[in-house]
Amino acid sequence: PHGGPARAVNGRVADGIWLVGAVRSTQPGVRTVVLAERDDPRRAAVALQAGASGWVAKDCSLVRLLAVIRGVLREETHLPPALLTGVLRELTAARKHRTESERLVESLTPREREVLRCMVAGLGRKAVAERLFLSPHTVRTHMQNVLGKLGVHSTLAAVALARRAGVGPVDLAGEIVERGGQLA
Repeated sequence: PHGGPARAVNGRVADGIWLVGAVRSTQPGVRTVVLAERDDPRRAAVALQAGASGWVAKDCSLVRLLAVIRGVLREETHLPPALLTGVLRELTAARKHRTESERLVESLTPREREVLRCMVAGLGRKAVAERLFLSPHTVRTHMQNVLGKLGVHSTLAAVALARRAGVGPVDLAGEIVERGGQLA
């Protein structure tokens, strides 16, 4: 995969890093190396978080590419040395944002967290009300409380913060979806 133009896959916009995550979630034993247009610490950090085991520039030598592939097959992670500091900075910043987001989400009541999971699933106020057996007015109050406690002004911002905190959508089939002990 590469960091080039995004493509539509099953109606979703996908790029190489999205593909890394998709492969990792469906085939956990498969290791991936990102062959990138250029070195970019932010994209390399995202690729590692998605499950990539290596990152090389397209203009690297064949010797370097083979060394990375051999290392990845030995379960090593390979990054160009020039990217290491930037990638570590990005991962540290991502962890800090996640920790802050987790703290904010933990300040919510159980009902507010349930409403937030519905928001993450893309449900509107009426659908949340029907799902949780509440009045739309009560749901609006819960949504306003969620936005206030998270310190955001829109549902979109609340959903983004929830995702950073590891909060996933309510399973539209009925139950809260969890993966590996963490909300999906």
